[in-house]
Amino acid sequence: MKIKRRGSAKWSGGIKDGKGAISTESGALKEYPYGFASRFEGKPGTNPEELLGAAHAGCFTMALSLILGEAKLTATQMDTTAEVALEQVEGGYAITSVHLTLRAKVPGADQATFAQLAAKAKAGCPVSKLFKTEITLDAALVS
Repeated sequence: MKIKRRGSAKWSGGIKDGKGAISTESGALKEYPYGFASRFEGKPGTNPEELLGAAHAGCFTMALSLILGEAKLTATQMDTTAEVALEQVEGGYAITSVHLTLRAKVPGADQATFAQLAAKAKAGCPVSKLFKTEITLDAALVS
């Protein structure tokens, strides 16, 4: 089975003065603005890195839910943030790392088992497999 999903982008103008809009097939994002200022200067609007971060956090957290279930555990809450680093390197810009921070409530799990299962999810999630960069994980149970 092959599942295909679409995202799209429009752009007009130059790199610094141009304007873009990002859309998703589902309509979750519809003509959402992005541009140089939102990507490099912290101005309002989205950027590819935060969208990749949201996708990675969502994919990883779903993968962990599956892996916890296989271990007969169920999370009552999981909160994941993916920090995607974009850096200037020789030859342009590159995504140089992704750091996942997870805080979870998982009744019956101890920290060692939880860390092992979270590491398995980090390695196995399809979005993790997409990145050709270092992915680090800080996974902790909270009460």
